[in-house]
Amino acid sequence: MTRILGLSGSLRRKSFNTGLLHAAAAHAPDGVEIDARTIHGVPLYDADLEAEGTPQPVLDLRAALAEADGLLMFTPEYNNSVPGVFKNAIDWMSSGDGAALFKGKSVALIGASPGGFGTILSQNAWLPVLRTLGTRPWFEGRLLVSKAAGLFDDEGRLSDAATRDRLVTFVRGFAEQIAKG
Repeated sequence: MTRILGLSGSLRRKSFNTGLLHAAAAHAPDGVEIDARTIHGVPLYDADLEAEGTPQPVLDLRAALAEADGLLMFTPEYNNSVPGVFKNAIDWMSSGDGAALFKGKSVALIGASPGGFGTILSQNAWLPVLRTLGTRPWFEGRLLVSKAAGLFDDEGRLSDAATRDRLVTFVRGFAEQIAKG
């Protein structure tokens, strides 16, 4: 069984990226399990707060990452870059001893946006961060979901079959890469 931590970098209740994450988890190929998580509850990074003890939401995300064979990041795009709240969560997860959890970990980026270019700039902006953390980014596939407002229902669930098929193919490819080591 290939275990993937799926992490949505959006806080919005009906987030396209969280909807995409839940669709990926629901339609994961045989032999693949996606542990669907969000960054809710992660406070703004503060070294003084960390000195008092790492917050439980961060510890939970670190534990999930430690158990996972790979990390699938569902990233929104804000102002042509990474969302600050998502970067903050990754900063927390990688602070102190958490940095070791990222070393050599297979990572793939995916994202949905209401705009016409998907999350291409956000995905590109993550690459220096992933390099710094020592991850193994998967470059064999790319999934950019553009004009997402027409692909999700009123509750934020993916309703477009073609996008769902692309998502399943993407997750399958990523899981195969993880299995190859």
